[in-house]
Amino acid sequence: MAAQYYTVGKPSIRKDAIPKATGQEKFTCDVVVPGMLYGRILRSRYPHARIKRIDTSKAEAMGAICITFDDVPKIKYNERIVSVPSATFKDRTVLTNKPLHVGEAIAAVAAETEEKAEKALRLIEVEYEPLEPVFDPIAAMKPGKPSLHDSIIIQDKVVEIKNNIAAKVEISEGDVEKGFQEADIVIEGTARTSRVYHAQLETKSAVVVPEPNGGVTIWTTTQSIHNCRILIGEIFGIPLNKVNVKKISLGGSFGSSIQMNSVLPITVALALKARKPVKMCTTREEDMYDHCRYPMILKYKLGAKKDGKLVAGEMEVIVDIGAHNIQAYPLLGCTAGWLVSLYKMPNLKFTGKAVYTNKAPACAMQGFGNPQVNFIAQTMMNEVAEKLGLDPIEVELKNYVGLGDVFWGQGPTVRSVIRSCGVEELIKKGAEMIGWKSRGRPQDKKGDIVRGIGMARGFHTSSAGGPLPGEAVDFSGAMIKVNEDGTVDVIASLQDMGGGALEAGLKIVAETLGVPLDCVELAPTDTCNSVYDVCLHATRGVYAGGGTLKKVAEQVRQKLLEYASRILGVYPHALKIRPDEKLKQGIIYAEGISGKEITVKEVAATARNKNWGTIAAVDSLRQGQCPPAYTVYFVEVEVNKRTGEVKPVRAVIGADCGTVIDPIYAVAQIHGSFYRGLSYVLCEDTKYNRKTGELTNKGFFAGYNILKAEDMPNPDDIQVFFANTYEDTGPFGAKGIGEAAINPVPAVIANAIYNAIGVWIREMPITPEKVLKALKEKEGN
Repeated sequence: MAAQYYTVGKPSIRKDAIPKATGQEKFTCDVVVPGMLYGRILRSRYPHARIKRIDTSKAEAMGAICITFDDVPKIKYNERIVSVPSATFKDRTVLTNKPLHVGEAIAAVAAETEEKAEKALRLIEVEYEPLEPVFDPIAAMKPGKPSLHDSIIIQDKVVEIKNNIAAKVEISEGDVEKGFQEADIVIEGTARTSRVYHAQLETKSAVVVPEPNGGVTIWTTTQSIHNCRILIGEIFGIPLNKVNVKKISLGGSFGSSIQMNSVLPITVALALKARKPVKMCTTREEDMYDHCRYPMILKYKLGAKKDGKLVAGEMEVIVDIGAHNIQAYPLLGCTAGWLVSLYKMPNLKFTGKAVYTNKAPACAMQGFGNPQVNFIAQTMMNEVAEKLGLDPIEVELKNYVGLGDVFWGQGPTVRSVIRSCGVEELIKKGAEMIGWKSRGRPQDKKGDIVRGIGMARGFHTSSAGGPLPGEAVDFSGAMIKVNEDGTVDVIASLQDMGGGALEAGLKIVAETLGVPLDCVELAPTDTCNSVYDVCLHATRGVYAGGGTLKKVAEQVRQKLLEYASRILGVYPHALKIRPDEKLKQGIIYAEGISGKEITVKEVAATARNKNWGTIAAVDSLRQGQCPPAYTVYFVEVEVNKRTGEVKPVRAVIGADCGTVIDPIYAVAQIHGSFYRGLSYVLCEDTKYNRKTGELTNKGFFAGYNILKAEDMPNPDDIQVFFANTYEDTGPFGAKGIGEAAINPVPAVIANAIYNAIGVWIREMPITPEKVLKALKEKEGN
């Protein structure tokens, strides 16, 4: 399919490659404004307390600007406004006088240097009234346990919180009890997933300049400049036309900046009080107290017939959301959607509860609950196959939700019909490439070091759109204009987290306009010169962001052809555009008619000289679908039965992302997601002192384990291939890939471990200690 395109499907060098490789790319922490102060945040040393007294006089005596809870707006807000108001739960303020986790902000200072700000911070005197903390979500729901939030705000209404249950979702389809009665086999299991830190390269920063008109100019670490603008306007009562958030490069995120990070409103409050620019950069330890992946306890019951056909499923999920509810209600709906969209299950019951605890708030991270659900669902499907004496592949192919089926997307309010699906192709080709039939049985593998091969498949939505409005705000906007020399500016507030979403978007624009990729550049963008874009999340970069760029580029193309038709004397519909790499121009021509040819530059210049106007367009798009992007993993692991160590040694990974916009970016996404998934399942976890509420592994050099390059399989032993599919609702047939590439990884490793040693381990991370314990329990049986 890519052969018919000039740019799409062809590898190219990233436009940001040189500045990033040479250190010239600017991030928020690189922004310097004349006369700016440096900010630092005072954070609670207790996991649950009331502030009885806070004295900033000594810090102020040395010239520092100080703010406490008394100095900031008391408006409750949610850092994440991706959901519609009815699904947005508000429970936090800029600063607090009742900290709910160690590291929560209770005061802040600003001074001429960061060193002076730190000294001032240490002069602030705080008298705490320690309160009983609760760290376990099961215990937190018991009557009599301390309440973290008595009430929250939803759509300006006060809602009471009982037993620390922040949100609850119940969904039923069919008759579950009858389904289990009809089943030939019923199995039950429980999985526990870990509290993983995002570990993005860039910690959170903000630079805020107060303007003479009462507004502010902002640079900040974020996936959504427009959502940050809206929240700052609401919290501080500033009209949005006086809040300008500049888009700047983002040093990774993995979901940690889908919300407005807590550092931003604190910096705004400092800048407004100081009437001077303020810069705030957080440390790695501070960042680890700010966000993590949602840890879950998942209980699953599964019923199937002898032929492996599923008849019933029941799942109960408890989510530990930490001290604040960033997006727990949408998460629970998505969690149900991930389960329902994985397998055809005529009878289903889902119950999910999100629970407050005195720990760092959890938020979106690569998959938004999908890897957790996939972990137990895919391992238990393998267990069903094993107990029935069937090949797991046979059971997968018999039950997967695929072409023509109803797909729930990100929950029951986002349903659509699947129009493209490469699952069967991926499974069959991947099995052949890995040598699936020769993988052997666990009981036949001898020796201290054994190998096993596992298979798992997964998916993720390409955006959060759908035929119905749903609970998510999900549209993008962009402006494209042709300059007088034939080059093209793209003004898009969609962020790129490093995976190449915007690079792919520029290729889509170049392909649509028929100009060389070198002619298309991403223009400097801020909230005042761009239209709204919700943010980069839900694997929507190429499908929704790229789809928007294609829609706008088509309007620009039409205007180009109309102007060219006036010059050439040819009807617009008879004209085409092709790129000319030598001229570095797009050429507009009438096919088969000599002499009817003109460059884009000549058209743009003529339009200016004749006062026709600028060739430009601006528009928005909400995709009416959220097509699943699929991945299938086959991974071989080596297990040392004496030490419990698990080492992945080989992988075959198949992906269905529709048309591949750029194979380099797509393969890189898969390699990166494979790495993060391996690290998630094998070693990552934030550990807390159960008495003090402090992290016991506060950084990469302070006990937080994350895989290193040498822990990965040799690059030559990782094979990636793509399904031959075309998504007709996507730009040039493209879907997403990013989160789809991580979701099956934990499950495939657990399945491979079972194939090696014959035990199921469903608690992450799967450490050597857990492997040895499982082997010991197996031998004891």
